[in-house]
Amino acid sequence: MVTDSLPHARLRLAIGLAVVFLLTNCAEPTSTSVVEPARTGRPEISLPRGDVVAKAALRTKLAMLSPSVRVDEAERLAQCAYMTSRQLAREYRVVFPPALNNILVNTGARKRGLCYQWTEDLMHELDALKLETLELHWGEAFAGTFSENNGVVVTAKGQPFEQGIVLDAWRYQGRLFWGPIRKDPEHYEWKENKAQYDRVLKTEAAQTTASSVNRG
Repeated sequence: MVTDSLPHARLRLAIGLAVVFLLTNCAEPTSTSVVEPARTGRPEISLPRGDVVAKAALRTKLAMLSPSVRVDEAERLAQCAYMTSRQLAREYRVVFPPALNNILVNTGARKRGLCYQWTEDLMHELDALKLETLELHWGEAFAGTFSENNGVVVTAKGQPFEQGIVLDAWRYQGRLFWGPIRKDPEHYEWKENKAQYDRVLKTEAAQTTASSVNRG
């Protein structure tokens, strides 16, 4: 009797784990259309004191990426990153921990709040700064797995992706995490996804690819 029930128990466990993965998964569904970021008409908010201190540290680290980086651009990017992270947390009506928030999004109780959506919205705001000495990249870690995460990676203009600083608003649900991608405390192995960057920002490269597919 015990032997007969063992395969059924394993099947139930496998199904349960699959459901948990689907509900907490942070990846972008491949079969759904892209929802435009909610980024118009945001009221200004006041940053907590801790954010103000951390923002100054981020500005310094950005300026230290290269002598070519302008301090005013580092300041504008740091300010925008912190403000946008807090504003998105309000718009998304986030809860903690992130896995629970993912469940709410994946079951339809929230419209946005998965890690790739945080990254999309943050990247749009940073791209609007029209930076000249800093460059944005789409970073992803453990793509297609339970541990997948996405973030904006910032480098000096022309600098290799591997030398960048990752901005991750999802990890602490609006309290911006940042740091060198080579020294992520949660051991995310960050890799660049240029195609996703092009798609999100609708760059010329993405339009060329789309045209080629349509012609084919």
